[in-house]
Amino acid sequence: MPAYVVAMMSIHDPLTYREYTDRTPSTVKKYGGKFLTRGEPVTTVEGEEYKDRMVILQFPSMAQVQAWFADPAYQEAMAFRHAASTMQLLVVQEGGANTEDPNPIL
Repeated sequence: MPAYVVAMMSIHDPLTYREYTDRTPSTVKKYGGKFLTRGEPVTTVEGEEYKDRMVILQFPSMAQVQAWFADPAYQEAMAFRHAASTMQLLVVQEGGANTEDPNPIL
C-alpha cells in the first residue's frame, strides 16, 4: 500500500539547503520513491496563506519510507536540511477501509 511523505519547510539558508536538495533524489529513488511535487507553488484556498516550501513524495510502502529515512546517505543529507531550515514532516499511508463514507466525528 503506497505511503506519502509531506514535507513543509521554511528555509533560512538557501545555499546550505541546496546541499540537501542535491543529495536527496538518489536516496528517494533507491527506495522506490518519487517526487509528486518538489517546491512548486502552493495555492491557499482557505485559511492563512502558505508561503513556504512543500514537497510531496510517494513510496511503495511505509516500510520503504522508514528504510529511506534510516539510510545513512539520507541521514547525512538531513544535516544540511537541519542547518538550513525548519520542517514539519508527515507520513500517511494510502486509504483506509472507509474512504467513501468516513466518520465525521473522527
